Amino acid sequence: MSHELEKPLVRKVALVAGGTRAAGRGVAVQLGAAGATVYVTGRSTRSGRSEMDRVETIEETAELVDAAGGRGIAVRVDHTEPEQVRALVERIEQEQGELHILVNDIWGQTGEPDWDKTVWESSLESGLRLLRLGVETHAITSHFALPLLLKTPGGLVVEMTDGTDEYNATNYRVSFFYDVAKGAVSRMAFALAHEVGSRGGTAVLLTPGWLRSEAMLDGFGVTEENWRDATKNFPHFAISESPSYVGRAVAALAADPQVARWNGKSTSSGALAQLYGFTDLDGSQPDAWRYIVEIQDPGKPANTTGYR
Repeated sequence: MSHELEKPLVRKVALVAGGTRAAGRGVAVQLGAAGATVYVTGRSTRSGRSEMDRVETIEETAELVDAAGGRGIAVRVDHTEPEQVRALVERIEQEQGELHILVNDIWGQTGEPDWDKTVWESSLESGLRLLRLGVETHAITSHFALPLLLKTPGGLVVEMTDGTDEYNATNYRVSFFYDVAKGAVSRMAFALAHEVGSRGGTAVLLTPGWLRSEAMLDGFGVTEENWRDATKNFPHFAISESPSYVGRAVAALAADPQVARWNGKSTSSGALAQLYGFTDLDGSQPDAWRYIVEIQDPGKPANTTGYR
């Protein structure tokens, strides 16, 4: 097997904006496993944490990219600050000359969402902060990064969200501010598809399923090794997936010579696994959004048969 087949992204440069933890980390590592050079950005470093106040750092993610077989480059960036993002993109252009993959995965949730709270019941300060971190950052990053990405035909932009476009269009998501943030990112992917598609690029809206992020595992009092223990109290957690799964979804898209067929589409890690044939780390192929619609939301007993 040739090196290109083993590592199809060996000559590709990626920016994972918001790569400190969770889906962003999973994407960065799997792009590295496919051979890419990955710039990992975020605010949590070994010398200081963001207000999320968690232990994960961008340096740690970059080291995981290296260990997976790629090249990880950690850059501390606050994506709410345009000049920091401008400097980041200028650095990528100076060091690499090109950018092939942009993953907008920045999110701004600290602590628990305001579950089922109206706009008037929610904290206005935290709600507006969420919109700034989860929506404005994507616009700022695209503004500066896309001219470099479009210099090379075939560039890919992935807008990361929670829920497919179809699901979010017909379901109230958590609270006013959470719902609006996810809806805005969906529309960003639509608008970007219109703008980059005619210029040789591809923009996709992508969602993981029920993600076993570091915070989710902590919340359930389990680890990646014993996560199934949480299904005793939360049976539907059986459909959950590791961050590597959506990472493999992005890597599969980036390696697809016909990726342009995805321009403007909304898809999920589970749906792409069925098409491209990749699996989660345990060899399974969880299809969480089909499961949520057909099993969880109708109130049926947890049963992942046929869904992973």
